[in-house]
Amino acid sequence: MTETSTTTNGSYTVHHHEYDVVIVGAGGAGMRAAIEAAPHAHTAVISKLYPTRSHTGAAQGGMAAALSNLEEDSWEWHTYDTVKGGDFLADQDAVEILTKEAIDAVIDLENMGLPFNRTEDGHIAQRRFGGHTREHGKAPVRRSCYAADRTGHMILQTLYQNCVKHKVEFFNEYYALDLVMTDVDGEQRPSGVVAYELATGEIHVFHAKSIVFATGGFGKMFKTTSNAHTLTGDGVGIIWRKGLPLEDIEFFQFHPTGLAGLGILLTEGARGEGAILRNCNGERFMERYAPTIKDLAPRDIVARSIVQEVQEGRGAGPNKDYVYLDCTHLGAEVLETKLPDITEFARTYLGVDPVTQPVPVYPTAHYAMGGIPTNNNAEVLRNAKDTVPGLYAAGECACVSVHGANRLGTNSLLDINVFGKRAGRQAVKYARTSEFVPLPEAPEQGVIDMLEHVRNNTGSESIAQIRKELQETMDTNAQVFRTEETLQQAAKDVRALRLRYKHASIHDHGHRFNTDLLEAVELGFLLDLAEVLITAARNRKESRGGHMRDDYPKRDDAKYLKHTMAYLTGDPMSGDPGDHITLGWKPVVITRYEPKERKY
Repeated sequence: MTETSTTTNGSYTVHHHEYDVVIVGAGGAGMRAAIEAAPHAHTAVISKLYPTRSHTGAAQGGMAAALSNLEEDSWEWHTYDTVKGGDFLADQDAVEILTKEAIDAVIDLENMGLPFNRTEDGHIAQRRFGGHTREHGKAPVRRSCYAADRTGHMILQTLYQNCVKHKVEFFNEYYALDLVMTDVDGEQRPSGVVAYELATGEIHVFHAKSIVFATGGFGKMFKTTSNAHTLTGDGVGIIWRKGLPLEDIEFFQFHPTGLAGLGILLTEGARGEGAILRNCNGERFMERYAPTIKDLAPRDIVARSIVQEVQEGRGAGPNKDYVYLDCTHLGAEVLETKLPDITEFARTYLGVDPVTQPVPVYPTAHYAMGGIPTNNNAEVLRNAKDTVPGLYAAGECACVSVHGANRLGTNSLLDINVFGKRAGRQAVKYARTSEFVPLPEAPEQGVIDMLEHVRNNTGSESIAQIRKELQETMDTNAQVFRTEETLQQAAKDVRALRLRYKHASIHDHGHRFNTDLLEAVELGFLLDLAEVLITAARNRKESRGGHMRDDYPKRDDAKYLKHTMAYLTGDPMSGDPGDHITLGWKPVVITRYEPKERKY
């Protein structure tokens, strides 16, 4: 551990560190970047969690790569499926990188020791997944490399073991709360990260040449979500508050098969193994919505189909508010060996045995397609084309954009490995050829002021109640189906919650293990990002991928075949909702696939 000095600032002890590369986040993208960086540069990883508790571990179904282990496949087919699945909003040059480098990414993990399922002749086993097809949609293809239904868990463990091998320095349960920027010849340049140590309440300033953000998503703005309690968008929120743009934030994926009423995920791998979605009449309803690939249509299509079945009165259960995932014909051996986690989830949380009973499911907020805009080398963008020297992002917090308006299942674990690796390599390259940007005086002051405001606020509002109401309005008004009316209501609600947040107080005023304090800080990030999502969604008057406008049900390429770029340009507390947000555009990169209507 490199600590250069310790100072005090008011009641806070401030530790100062110096590293060539600092990575914020210890999930799949962060640790994959660290494995590339650590052998070549002095590297630190800051994580709000112990690394193997990161949310990558919750990814179940697999990682896509055109290995052709079980049937003919190609990276070109994978590219087309990804572009089409993303409703033609993905940048096609980035998608080509993703799919070409997928094969090496899987082999890298195999060489690191990841225990993939195997075929009888010893090759990596592959299964079908939604939207992945042969020959541009003719039939589903086995493209997902998997380790039972614990693929993300195995990736996380494998990456962590290799980080230990490479002597990566981890700062676990350190909450990154600010990106330090320094004025250099009239341009703001990143110079460090400020973090709060949970165990002590002390502040740490990390001076760095290269900084990589790999902080995951922000699904906890929704009530029904597959996301863990910690996914509050801290990294994306930090970037937003620094005046840097966010891209395509309106596109949020709702996974079709969350456990009804809970949101806990049941992997798409179940449908890849042959599970079937049925309504209250026992009908395999996806035959009506996607007659070619049925239950293995892209997630946005399946999620909307489920909601439509429920809205039209074909839902199941006492309240007719869910549908069934029928796995009963798969047999106990398949369920217990290839899908053990989801089998146990259904038994534990719903008291349903998938071996003999269909499982109640309903869409759950799952994945952010948008985030911190980057180029193909994971360099963060300052605007539609210019980069921020020394600043990188990868994984769910970033928007390359390889997922466009709707991510295909198994492309997320692929994304973190391909672009995590690229981020690590670029961070080292920059650190080797650059000097440290000087830190401003007292770089920790902004964080201390924020923490003290929250700690000493005497208002009567409750953090938990504000968070609950935020999640409820987002579920009601900005989920699978949206209209101007519902989004306007969500904007009004979030503005009111913002005003109440100013007067929210906490119970724990101590310094050590003060999760009460940090949950209040996290709520601030969620409120910021919810407002950006709503504003961008109101501005995009079309339906595309994960963004479905009931009042504008058609895709409109003439007006909206472009990426949304949102900028913070005013005071969030003044004017009407969204007045402090300026929206611009960035062109979609098209290489070989001209947009056309999606049909499955």
